[in-house]
Amino acid sequence: MCWFYNSFVSNLLQPEASTGARQLLDLARGVLDIEADAVRGLKARLGPAFVEAHRIILATKGRVVVTGMGKSGHVGNKIASTLASTGTPAFFMHPAEASHGDLGMITEDDVVIAISYSGESDEIGRILPLIKRRGAKVIAITGRAGSTLAKEADVHLDARVETEACPLELAPTASTTATLALGDALAMTLLDARGFRSDDFALHHPGGALGRRLLVHVGDIMRRDEQLPRSAPGDALLPTVLEEMSRKGIGMTCVVDSAQKLLGIFTDGDLRRLLERHDTVKGLRVGDVMMRNPTTIGPGKLAAEVAQVFENKSLGGRLVVCDPDGRLVGAITFHDLLAAGVV
Repeated sequence: MCWFYNSFVSNLLQPEASTGARQLLDLARGVLDIEADAVRGLKARLGPAFVEAHRIILATKGRVVVTGMGKSGHVGNKIASTLASTGTPAFFMHPAEASHGDLGMITEDDVVIAISYSGESDEIGRILPLIKRRGAKVIAITGRAGSTLAKEADVHLDARVETEACPLELAPTASTTATLALGDALAMTLLDARGFRSDDFALHHPGGALGRRLLVHVGDIMRRDEQLPRSAPGDALLPTVLEEMSRKGIGMTCVVDSAQKLLGIFTDGDLRRLLERHDTVKGLRVGDVMMRNPTTIGPGKLAAEVAQVFENKSLGGRLVVCDPDGRLVGAITFHDLLAAGVV
């Protein structure tokens, strides 16, 4: 298989195959142009209907139920997912399954977004009267303003396109892209109206990398108590300090006073620099050679902020954690960020 693929690519690059490659790329670029034009064409048609759809969804006490058949259903599923993840409770309902009991999921407090480019989907047409009888509002997204669905809906959003990107004018391509973009526009205006923030987004995505970056705080993953290297007082001799550094294994120790307030830190880098200037360090006191006023961070800060600090400062991949009163409460390393999946 690898040989066949390499041979295919090699043949494409041969002079006699250059015409075929150009035609392939021209077709691909044409598809992208058509779909981009379809999305841009929506801008001029946004108006009172879009504002009304936005108002209805924002005011609803229930949920948004998105339905559509075939490719429209796949697009509708994604629109429902985007709404749900950005602060608007939503789910997808298959129109065929709706006729076999799933209509029971719809209440008078809900809003139904029905998607059909032709506006004449049989499956949606069969359930539309029943949805309206329940008292739910209906927002239609179609490509034909004169269609049955557009006329029967409370609000119609026009997603028509000049042409499909399919050379045969058969496969839904530009129309599905335009519909998806229109759904995203609705979701983002609703997000903005609800004051939805990055913290809210993280609560909807706790399992992903984004959630870890937005939810994990320094205090959740920092080293504390017996894991924390600390030396007191500042007149301690370096041999004692070095034993503490070796036991805790993060290449540093924190020097504190009797109230646990941070006085400074001493690192393995400091030790190497001392050895360059002194034959022995046995008689030196840590308070005389430590780094005073080191960079610190609070336990309530996002762990992702630690990664930014490491990028901007030469800290050897470790950072001291102090409370607002300057008392030592922990230490965090780059390896801790890796283990937590923050970076």
